[in-house]
Amino acid sequence: MTTGNEIQVDRIRKYLGHLTHQARSSLLVEIERMQMYDEDISGFEIILAELRAEFRKSGEPHNRIGNPSRYFFKAIEALFVDRSPERANSGQISRGSLSAIWEWINHDMLPSMAREYCERMKQAIVKGDEDEAKAIVAGFQSKTIRILEGFLSTERGVADVRSGLGKYTGSRASFDDLRKILLALRLRDAIVGFNAALPSKVDNFDGDALTQIRGLLDALVAKHPEAMPFGLTMVAKRLKVPSQLARFATKSARSKNAAEIAATRYAISVPMVLDHLDDRRIELNHALKSNRIPVAKDILTDIYDIEHALRSWIDRIDQTDWGQRLDGIMAAVASDLKTELQSLPGNVHHVLGSLALHRHHAEPALLASLVQKGRNLIGLGQR
Repeated sequence: MTTGNEIQVDRIRKYLGHLTHQARSSLLVEIERMQMYDEDISGFEIILAELRAEFRKSGEPHNRIGNPSRYFFKAIEALFVDRSPERANSGQISRGSLSAIWEWINHDMLPSMAREYCERMKQAIVKGDEDEAKAIVAGFQSKTIRILEGFLSTERGVADVRSGLGKYTGSRASFDDLRKILLALRLRDAIVGFNAALPSKVDNFDGDALTQIRGLLDALVAKHPEAMPFGLTMVAKRLKVPSQLARFATKSARSKNAAEIAATRYAISVPMVLDHLDDRRIELNHALKSNRIPVAKDILTDIYDIEHALRSWIDRIDQTDWGQRLDGIMAAVASDLKTELQSLPGNVHHVLGSLALHRHHAEPALLASLVQKGRNLIGLGQR
């Protein structure tokens, strides 16, 4: 059932779709300017979220005025993802946590220092003095790190932080994002340098590309071992095929044996790929619910490709925790298909249930078995 909020969002998207790129950019700047000076933006929240999501997804340039909070987080924004705090892994920071954490810093942790920081930053931003803005940000970040480390060094401090964050968000997982933000801010210069050194896009993560990027990652981790998850997150964002992130682990092991792959320093890349696979499952579910069948078909094909890659790269994966999670995700995909396809026409069943979506035939017996299990579960074997 479509909710009133979903209808409102659809109307806003249609309205924004009629605006030129420059008009959308100018609208975003104006709303952020109002927000920066604490003006009432009630009613604009959905528009602001839609505009930010659009520019973030497209990667197109736009003349944003910025604000004190955005400057504060800018050095680590390469780690931000649109996953919920509960789903963000050790290398990711959920954008959904940022507002609550910023509010807690401003109103609970460092209210006086935060007010001073915001006032000084507003002046620097309006003047366009980037050097002064960077110096102000660096100073406030250092103070935040020092105070936050003190809070998190005792059980009482941890309890107080959890309680304080609870006033601004219902997600207990935002506390985990706060810990990751603290670590990332400590490593902010290294994160910025590593992110800048990465190629803008990697079409095929193998050969020279893998060697080059692994060298950069090794250099980062040699100085900052705790930065491995952050480095992998930044690399994944540059890959045309994000599931190829697992090549870090599979290409570093002496064989395809799951135990040897798990013993590499890059083993965490495998569960990160499983996180991506689960994201695709959710995207498939949304596409089916909104009856976007061509989109659903592309996502489903990608899901099968990722599954095939993991099973091909890692021998006996089914005997590992990775394999159990992979099986669980694929079972959820089949269940989602069963639920959503029951109300769709027969030709759609044929499109989404076709064996042609499995584009690999290196292991026909295994693939046939997996496909048939999925077809049986969703009822396609009856056609």
